[in-house]
Amino acid sequence: MQPKSQGGIARFFAAKMTIIFSKSIRETTMKTIAQALVTGLFLTQAANPVYAGLFDFKLGGDKQEAGQPSGSAGPDGAQGEAKELEKCDKAYGTLAVVEPQDAVISHLLQYGLQSPTGLIRMMVQQSNCFVLVERGRAMQNLMQERQLAESGELRKGSNMGKGQMVTADYVLTPDAVFSSKDSGGVGGALGGFGVFGAVAGLVAAGLKFKSAQTTMILSDSRTSLQLAAATGNAEKTDWSVGGLLVGGGAAGALGGYTNTPEGKVIAASYLDNWNNIVRSIRNNPEMARQDINLKGKSGQPTKAGAVFEEGDAVTGKIAGLKIYAQPNKTSKVIAKIARGEEVIYTGKDQGSFMHVQGQDGEGWVETVMMKK
Repeated sequence: MQPKSQGGIARFFAAKMTIIFSKSIRETTMKTIAQALVTGLFLTQAANPVYAGLFDFKLGGDKQEAGQPSGSAGPDGAQGEAKELEKCDKAYGTLAVVEPQDAVISHLLQYGLQSPTGLIRMMVQQSNCFVLVERGRAMQNLMQERQLAESGELRKGSNMGKGQMVTADYVLTPDAVFSSKDSGGVGGALGGFGVFGAVAGLVAAGLKFKSAQTTMILSDSRTSLQLAAATGNAEKTDWSVGGLLVGGGAAGALGGYTNTPEGKVIAASYLDNWNNIVRSIRNNPEMARQDINLKGKSGQPTKAGAVFEEGDAVTGKIAGLKIYAQPNKTSKVIAKIARGEEVIYTGKDQGSFMHVQGQDGEGWVETVMMKK
């Protein structure tokens, strides 16, 4: 209906402005009420002894859940590990854990979860079946340190360079598939109510049914052969709602594999998965690739320098380099290496000397004086 006079036009626009203004007031009022309601809810529970634990924070925790990875691992062994974790008497060699594919990471991020690689590596180290080598996100930083050493930026004597990294005997490739079925869409429905909806949505997230299936494949890095494969399964249908609306505990789960329903299910599945891998390899001593442990000499840094492999053609850094009959400079000189002359490294080392075969004989030369 269109107004037919200037007075009618004025009244028409005045009515429109009143409606817009009233709507704005109602939206502001609803938002204010919601914020006040949540604030009051927090303050009321904080003052109530029943909910006193809601705002208590402490480092660590004294409750260890069954079927959940926990604790720590270091050179002295595992501490506080899950009682269900399978273990080995001795490490079979070194292991690198592959980072999950982007699709898996993207799916996990929807639940506030990061890459599970750290969790898996902790369980592997706790099991004592392998010594872990870094081939993940930190690899870029490791190589950066070597680049700084090559450019001369590091202090003298930093002992950073070639020939120090430990070989990965095995590679572990994990994967995960998990489902989450919404049991009513309560969290989504509450999402439109500002701050209150955000809090209630977190609490309602505990109502979901969750299950996870994971896989792990263990491969030999030298032959590329797949040596073991296993799956893991976990499900949970009785997660309590917890949080503000039922009293006690924290206000829902705020992310991580140890404090969210989704995270706990996936973590339990990986624990089951790794246990199955351990059971499949534990009684196979022929899988042992090297005797290595973090506290022994095998786990200590070595002197940086050129890496020589048996059969390499090497030459002296200076002309007339002496080849000795024994690995010491007081023994008989068998021959000398001319400038540009190549000799073959036989793979034997003793102290600071390496054994070579030349056209005029074989013997020992100082390793530091040789290059590829």
